[in-house]
Amino acid sequence: MRKGLLMAAAAAALMVGAGEAAAADKIAKIGVLAPVSGKAAAEATEMVNGAQLAVDDINAAGGVAGYKLEIVVGDTQEQTADAVTSAFERLASDRELNAMVSGYASGSNFEIEMMAEQDMPYIIGGNTAQTRDIIKPDPERFPTVWSLLPAFDGLETELVPVVETLQKEGKLKLDNNKVALISSDNPYSKSIMNGLGKSFEAAGWTVTSQDLLPFGEINDWRAFLGKVRQDNPAVVVNTDYLPGNAATFLTQFLEQPTNSLVTIQYAPAIPEFLDLTKDKANGIIYYVIGGAIPSAKNPRAQDVVSRYEKRFGIKPGLYGVHLYEQVQVYADALAKVGDPTDRLAIGKAISETDKETAIGRVQFDPATHLSIQGNDNIPIQFYQLWDGERILFSPPRYADGEFRAPPWMK
Repeated sequence: MRKGLLMAAAAAALMVGAGEAAAADKIAKIGVLAPVSGKAAAEATEMVNGAQLAVDDINAAGGVAGYKLEIVVGDTQEQTADAVTSAFERLASDRELNAMVSGYASGSNFEIEMMAEQDMPYIIGGNTAQTRDIIKPDPERFPTVWSLLPAFDGLETELVPVVETLQKEGKLKLDNNKVALISSDNPYSKSIMNGLGKSFEAAGWTVTSQDLLPFGEINDWRAFLGKVRQDNPAVVVNTDYLPGNAATFLTQFLEQPTNSLVTIQYAPAIPEFLDLTKDKANGIIYYVIGGAIPSAKNPRAQDVVSRYEKRFGIKPGLYGVHLYEQVQVYADALAKVGDPTDRLAIGKAISETDKETAIGRVQFDPATHLSIQGNDNIPIQFYQLWDGERILFSPPRYADGEFRAPPWMK
């Protein structure tokens, strides 16, 4: 009798152990949509790396809700509709995959509609104007789609007051109130350039040029720079976001520099830009939304950035940190819901996020599904490059250094 009880107990223990092992082995896959083989491959690598680092951290801590996480990459190539749709459909066909993340998958974010049709939790980053335009007319149609980045409106308006503040503080001497703008023809860059033009004009500046080049690899900026040298504007702004293009632009500007403050919106945040330009980049300013807040002001950012650099041998730009936090937000929602297949519940849990992250405090606006922008939430950060380092000089509450006049300016 005793022997029989012991055998039954052992069998029960084996069954419990097998159940625990099965629970530990459960997999929840997260799709990463990224242009791995496209022109923005450098950023795509960051996206994948950031997501992988987060998954590894979560799994090393035991997983979440009995699941180990795993990422699966969907290559959106050149971000065409066909490529994005194909990547989405391939990922969505996997039964173990019930969430997707992306820095950006397409230029228009049209894939949001496909996510909504399948109630797919989707945390996205870039092209927030497009995200807002799709979601704002009927937010309830998109209960699983949320943007970790805020509205980009500030990218169109905040440069002017920052430049004028530097003037008032005597840190920047400008010869005139003229600005030259250039962009490539993509929704992100073009909308920022157009918004900047309106902002500068509203502040009393003269826009000497507002040029638009075809999107893609640009090897010759000299026609625009010839006009710059003729007009000698106090500020020159390039909003093309590809680091190779930005590096070529800077190199050709420095062939015969004007006494102008040069701002390249976003591209210098990508590590590839510094690899291409090295000391030539000294004095360049750039600004971003959603980048890691410098370590002195945000210990979490210090931790994420240092571990990313140790793991991958390079400091992350915006999307390495951004995708790390996207996965963490999803993991928080999964921990709350417990079931990755309950997609609507996961979407609701994401919407309730109130979390201090490496990019600031994340809360979502229910009317647009974008993160809230502001110095108490996700701030716009202005940087200047010096000797391979990124010096954050604005906003003051996060600054870890001071602006200095670029070496080519008098």
